[in-house]
Amino acid sequence: MKTKIAVVTGATGGMGMEIVADLAVDHTVYALGRNGEQLSTLAGISGVVAVESDIVKDVLGGGGVDKLKNLDRVDTLVHAAAVARNSTVEAGSVAEWRAHMDLNVIVPAELTRQLLPALRAASGHVVFINSGAGNGPHPGNTIYAASKHALRGLADAFRKEEANGGVRVTTVSPGPTDTPMLRGLMDADGKGGNDYDPAKYIEPVEVAKAIRFVIDAGDTTQITNVDVRPRVELADRTK
Repeated sequence: MKTKIAVVTGATGGMGMEIVADLAVDHTVYALGRNGEQLSTLAGISGVVAVESDIVKDVLGGGGVDKLKNLDRVDTLVHAAAVARNSTVEAGSVAEWRAHMDLNVIVPAELTRQLLPALRAASGHVVFINSGAGNGPHPGNTIYAASKHALRGLADAFRKEEANGGVRVTTVSPGPTDTPMLRGLMDADGKGGNDYDPAKYIEPVEVAKAIRFVIDAGDTTQITNVDVRPRVELADRTK
């Protein structure tokens, strides 16, 4: 019987599906997402509880996700839900800024707050999925990058706040990963279609492996930051 509990947001995304499948090996996983077809697939994995949720509405406006309210322990919380759309400061709208900040920053903060008693009870682990865009300038993708910079600040400050609370905190920052999100960004830039080569990018399962690495760390340590990069950086490719 699986005694550990995990909660994964963005579970129906390209990374989320792999993260849920990996955690389900030794956790009961509450997999939160909006894609009904993908949720049905996840529900077929032993130990997965598929939860259909508009997480911005539920967490920020609805008082929380109902199926999570009675959890008395959470061993692993993975914030994988995110939105990414190319935009500059000049072209960006207030609505776009709010959409990115709500899902990429405020939802992780508020859901963590709601689950904090259960995380403390389990001496649990919170994993924030960041991005290579969370470090340095990313012109043309400014709103998303700014939200990921904010998410890193949230994770680092929260780690300090919980230094004596028993909760471990990790930021995992994948580089370009072969997901529908990346394909959408590439299509918007006119670099998708036949020009898109999945072999150039990280496989989503590698992100799940990175999370497994950090949550399996020994009791006397925490892995605070992990960068997951392509085997050959895109800027270094000669072919």
